[in-house]
Amino acid sequence: MRPLPALPLLLLTACSGQIKDVQTFSYLGNELRSGVIGYDRSPPAGGPYSPLWQTCGSYSAPIYPEYAVHSLARGAVWLTYWPTLSPADLGKLKDAVSAQPNTLLSPLADQPAAIMATAWNAQLGADSVSDSRLRRFVQDYANAKSVPEAGQPCTGGYGGTQ
Repeated sequence: MRPLPALPLLLLTACSGQIKDVQTFSYLGNELRSGVIGYDRSPPAGGPYSPLWQTCGSYSAPIYPEYAVHSLARGAVWLTYWPTLSPADLGKLKDAVSAQPNTLLSPLADQPAAIMATAWNAQLGADSVSDSRLRRFVQDYANAKSVPEAGQPCTGGYGGTQ
């Protein structure tokens, strides 16, 4: 068997369907806890979570991570942004969330990038709302079948903020 030529191999790798710079984790899920939970990253991409989940939608103030993580366990994608994001860019994020019902949107000052897209066991940081990887992340991870509570709704939970 002879080796594949370099160019076709490079093209196959480039078209593999993976989103560049997505961090992945291996949280198991189904660990319910009451009260405040400490997480090893902000925003968290899995781990223990509250018995109550956050209702999907847009929030103008920070939400409880314990509720958001439960929503991630149900297949939601959580988009967080620095509170200094421009009103125009925030409007673009709100439009993206309204187009995909299994998403959360909230400000979060303590995060490594201006915009973070977080799903169960996956996370992507971006510096701009025009980063095409954000849209792709939401498309790929919203309603994922590999989450602990796949098929459960992101409605009927907690609808408030911190």
